[in-house]
Amino acid sequence: MPPGLTPPRKGDPPTRAGLFPPVSAYHPAMTVDALPPHALSVRQPWAWAILHGGKIIENRSLGAIRAGGMVPGRIALHAATGMTEKEYRWGHWRLERHGVRCPAPADLPRGAIIGAVTVTGIITQSDSEWFGGKAGLTLADPIAVTPIPAKGNLRYFLWQPEGRLARPAPWMARYADATGLFNDLPLGFSDTPPKPF
Repeated sequence: MPPGLTPPRKGDPPTRAGLFPPVSAYHPAMTVDALPPHALSVRQPWAWAILHGGKIIENRSLGAIRAGGMVPGRIALHAATGMTEKEYRWGHWRLERHGVRCPAPADLPRGAIIGAVTVTGIITQSDSEWFGGKAGLTLADPIAVTPIPAKGNLRYFLWQPEGRLARPAPWMARYADATGLFNDLPLGFSDTPPKPF
């Protein structure tokens, strides 16, 4: 079981593809008022990986960290609206290297607050496999919540519930249609997918 992921409990309804997170993975007592007022928007599947896949560093440029007012403290985690197929394929492949199975793209909520996490520091170097840039935010104590639709921003922002979850893009249907006997097989890659950035 990946760190930070609650095992399914008896009676949990499966997701469409039978993947995590089950309903029991959400913090049952976390309400809108209990979440931190400031949020950081992260593209999927990385937002999911912070909560359920053991991702402990969010890579950003030092300029983006400074301009975005990103400082240590408890924040809400927003899943950005955008996610391309290249981002998903790269993220899925990267998570598999850590032994984590990423949900189908249509099962990743977008355009919503999906949890809370503590930013413990700002780094410019690390030996962690999660570090892949010139700077990053170190993360701890992730908690998932039932997705709350909200608009995002490129910097820390005061969030409020509004709108609705982003609809699945047409390309996502190809991953959702793989049902039946081979549901539990990982997405296969003959070659390493190219980085989308």
